[in-house]
Amino acid sequence: MNPSLFILASASPARRRLLQMVGIDAIAHPSNFDESLVQSSDPGELVKTLAEQKAATSMQSLWEQRGELQLAGLGRLFSRTPGVILGCDSVLAIAGEIHGKPANPEEAIARWKLMRGQVGQLYTGHALFSAYSEQGLLMPPAPIVRAQVTRVFFAEVSDRQIESYVSTGEPLSCAGCFALEGKGSLFIEKIEGCHTNVIGLSMPLLRQMLTKLGYDVTDFWA
Repeated sequence: MNPSLFILASASPARRRLLQMVGIDAIAHPSNFDESLVQSSDPGELVKTLAEQKAATSMQSLWEQRGELQLAGLGRLFSRTPGVILGCDSVLAIAGEIHGKPANPEEAIARWKLMRGQVGQLYTGHALFSAYSEQGLLMPPAPIVRAQVTRVFFAEVSDRQIESYVSTGEPLSCAGCFALEGKGSLFIEKIEGCHTNVIGLSMPLLRQMLTKLGYDVTDFWA
């Protein structure tokens, strides 16, 4: 029996690895949604709105490309085959400010000088759509949208360590300016809350959302 389809509206390799770790072989289809279109001073509401927009945009893009995808053997995306599409977005809130990915190494260095010795809140929004309906992808059921927050305690790192870390390029692709699953873990004293949320996807929250949408997480195992 084929597993239910799982589409990830993200280019994040870290999120895809998390899904693979629990037996879900997701199809990555980034949304390319313009994040500047959404503004909010509430980090929880911001990540939820962005996650929902990313999932919806990716779903619309898939529908528009349905002919090409059918030729590529993914025609079951547009049948009544069960499946979901997940959008995610993460930001770090620290010292009363919301931060996404740093734009350049200079910004990353400045961010780390702000973060060291501080406690930040890493927010990740999750939006889960059913990827099929009686009318196809144009009329999906209402999504499940949630946010998870994890407290991150940053070490008192030196200027040299900050500059060396930024020179690796790792923090430039991360909303929190660090990768918990990489070199950045050396500079985190501890976390409080869901650790996979810091990587970009809360696995316990995903399980709960799948259940609410009528799925069992094992439906997606190959």
